[in-house]
Amino acid sequence: MTTALAAPLTAAPLAPSPTRLWTPSRVLVTRSAAERPHGRRIIARLEAAGVSDIELLTGDRLPNLRGDGDRAAFMAAKQTLAVVVPPASRRKLQPIPPSADWRFDLAEGCPAHCQYCYLAGSLTGPPITRVWADLDEALADLDGYVGHGAITSGTAERGMEGTTFEASCYTDPLALEHLTGGLATAVTWFGTHDWPGPVQLRATTKFDDVAGLLDLPHNGRTRLRFSLNAASVDRRFEGATAKVPARIAALSAVAAAGYPVGLTIAPIMPVEGWREEYGQLLDDVAAALPAGADLTVECITHRFTPNSKATLTEWYPRTKLEMDEDLRTTKRGKFGAVKHVYPKDVMTELRGWFTGAIAERLPEARLLYWT
Repeated sequence: MTTALAAPLTAAPLAPSPTRLWTPSRVLVTRSAAERPHGRRIIARLEAAGVSDIELLTGDRLPNLRGDGDRAAFMAAKQTLAVVVPPASRRKLQPIPPSADWRFDLAEGCPAHCQYCYLAGSLTGPPITRVWADLDEALADLDGYVGHGAITSGTAERGMEGTTFEASCYTDPLALEHLTGGLATAVTWFGTHDWPGPVQLRATTKFDDVAGLLDLPHNGRTRLRFSLNAASVDRRFEGATAKVPARIAALSAVAAAGYPVGLTIAPIMPVEGWREEYGQLLDDVAAALPAGADLTVECITHRFTPNSKATLTEWYPRTKLEMDEDLRTTKRGKFGAVKHVYPKDVMTELRGWFTGAIAERLPEARLLYWT
């Protein structure tokens, strides 16, 4: 059983030139990673991209990358790419609500410098980017998950999406694509594999290098979403990313190539003039989308944890990002984890405005969730 093939909405979409491509200063490749086909493909792409410092390790353990915990050590870690094979336990997929049935990692870590970075509270150790070299084997193991999810698969609200696999929980796969080719490999597999049921690969990005994705046989089974924000949030807090107008141009290109697309409006912040700024953002998206585009919207408000605040203020000591516990409501998770979110009245106002504005400006879009 397979999903219907999706034809491009327009012929030969033009890819915008990428405005931001990351080149790591240092690359570490473990022995097991270098032995994998995907690992060898990554090494070839790194060499073609002009990366000169590629160290092939004699074993599978990475060297100590913690440094002295100072700013220089942080920047060195952010400029380091490691190509590794994850432990087998990491390939046992976990649910990832509210986004998708299953979390399917291509990598962990991100080269961007978003001052609200969610990874700060999720990943431990130096903020290097680790790319998984066992992608071919991991893709071949996905059939057993089809039809067994609880977020989209078999649900009344989102069952038409099939079994969904989220590739951007702990990374931005498009930020790494020119170096790894991993996203294109996954898109092609999802588009051409004979699946036992309907499926969808999902990926979110703050980058715009989509040229290598436009001609792939995706067959409508990959939804590419673009993380967008108000102009002032982008300008102040989203360092080393493609800027929002470039992301919107990339969104337009992949939609024209027949991909289902999405907006991840995150993290929503009630900055001064937020209605005007977010309204302009929605208007810009509406103007850029080709007619008939399959569009979803996900709305995620800003929140932080004690751990993420401590890490982010260490990473970005001059940040002006509002992380004042006195201005927030404290929520506790199932196991007692603390999260600081906007108060109920602020959340109600934000949700009411966004729900109405999306319905008015993007009437064909499906709002998947608000959180």
